[in-house]
Amino acid sequence: MTLFRVEDWDNAYANGANIAGGDRWPEAWVKSAAEFRAAMSEHAQLDIAYGGNAREKFDLFRPEGEARGLFVFVHGGFWLRLDKSYWSNLAAGGLAQGWAVAMPSYPLCPEVRVRDIARSVATAVTKAAGMVDGPIRLAGHSAGGQVVTRLVCSGTGLSGDVLKRIDRVMSISGVHDLRPMLRTAMNGSLHLDMEEARAESPVLLEPVADVPVICWVGATERSEFVRQNTLLANIWRGLGLATEAVEEPDRHHFDVIEGLASALSPITRALFS
Repeated sequence: MTLFRVEDWDNAYANGANIAGGDRWPEAWVKSAAEFRAAMSEHAQLDIAYGGNAREKFDLFRPEGEARGLFVFVHGGFWLRLDKSYWSNLAAGGLAQGWAVAMPSYPLCPEVRVRDIARSVATAVTKAAGMVDGPIRLAGHSAGGQVVTRLVCSGTGLSGDVLKRIDRVMSISGVHDLRPMLRTAMNGSLHLDMEEARAESPVLLEPVADVPVICWVGATERSEFVRQNTLLANIWRGLGLATEAVEEPDRHHFDVIEGLASALSPITRALFS
């Protein structure tokens, strides 16, 4: 029997360095996102402020006709980088399914703590919910996966009325246990300690809403992301939620989200069926 121990935690969570051509992301997303915003100008409200921080803004894209509900996509970047402008084209699948799509930016570490980010996004979801009627579906990528699953636990300021409207959550390549982050160099900027890591790890929390949760990951991702994906689905199923863990074949950490741009992709169908 061979027992496995992670010896290099930075490498365990390093995506670009372990993907062929990985250095072309995230810049590969910029052009498509900008073109989408330009094409959607008549159906988009950009830079809607939801708080006092300069980054507390979201874009809202509306479908033709009355929206079936509100879909909120929360970007990743290890709580340290990126913003809403990289992902606009990923709204296309939800729009084609008839959903309004909100994409927030949020304050980043080290300006704020990790615990502050979910609270900021909760404010964005609340404001967007006041602009669009109907059910709410949440999805987040990587660090955004931690945020959206954290939102359905207590302590983010999300009201009971908004929580009742959330009827599906999808974490895509989410980091649901923050304790390994303490062993990475990036923690020099995150400033996590064990107390905060435990308090902000969805796997260590109990959801306050009975919401179906889909944990989605690329099958060729780093083993830590696959482990984190399975972990949340396993634990929250034990707490009584309907969960599913999906490993999408031939997808890595960056291209696993690209299906959101298509109404007929497996990931979009799982979100909106």
